[in-house]
Amino acid sequence: PLIAALPVLLALAWAPPARSADAPLPAWEQLEAAQRELLVAPLRERWDSHPEDRRKMLERAGRWQELTPEQRKRAHRGMDRWKHMTPEQRENARALYSHMRTLSPEARDELRREWKQMSPEQQRAWARAHPAPARDD
Repeated sequence: PLIAALPVLLALAWAPPARSADAPLPAWEQLEAAQRELLVAPLRERWDSHPEDRRKMLERAGRWQELTPEQRKRAHRGMDRWKHMTPEQRENARALYSHMRTLSPEARDELRREWKQMSPEQQRAWARAHPAPARDD
């Protein structure tokens, strides 16, 4: 059994070390062509399959480039929270966000404090009383 396993052990001993999950990945310029393609393929697919959304995609990409690193972190956290919301929670968030856009910074802070004090039923009632405008997408 040891002799049969010897080729496998030798191959493992001479194999390059596996990349640690914590090891930093290379800059874009150092990626292999296949790695770049793997990253870009989903965007290409979305671009080609939804021509009506191309303008919106370009506008979003432009806005993303204008964000500071801290703003990008906050956006990522928001996207992660959004993914885990129920449809009702999303509708409440849309209503709250659209209403907050009309308020002064002080009034937004006050509404945020009030919202955190509300029960889920009170939040639903508030969202029904202040619905978000209809979306165009």
